[in-house]
Amino acid sequence: MTIKVENLKVNFKTLEEFTQFKEYGLQELSMLEELEYSLVEDAAASPFYGIYFGDKLVARMCLYVKDGHLDGAIQAYDKHLEIWKLEVLPQYQFKGYGRMLVDYAKHFNLPIVTRPRVKSQDFWVKMGFQSLSEDSSRLVWIPDSISTKKIS
Repeated sequence: MTIKVENLKVNFKTLEEFTQFKEYGLQELSMLEELEYSLVEDAAASPFYGIYFGDKLVARMCLYVKDGHLDGAIQAYDKHLEIWKLEVLPQYQFKGYGRMLVDYAKHFNLPIVTRPRVKSQDFWVKMGFQSLSEDSSRLVWIPDSISTKKIS
């Protein structure tokens, strides 16, 4: 079975799959509101990415493309990515799915910003993220080179 990161469609099937995460996760990790808004707005591009194990969605994240510089930390780039609400279902944790999602974002070779939630600081540090600044709770990953790939 091939396991890969997929761009999730904005539809009622994905909305139903997200309810599995709300059951296990904290309210601050819920993506239901963002997905419901996207359904109403009929957004062309989905910021939702996930990993299926068989036909079950077991890991997901929001990945947003942001324009502009961020607090002077990434001046060499006119865009960066923000990862929001990365979550892996409890029974699928520690199997590499969170790493797969982060590696997927890293392959665009743009700086990535995130705000660790629910005691995930150690995970992000292990993934190569560091503090954006001394007084910020946000973390940043900056690529070694500046070639970029288009985000679909």
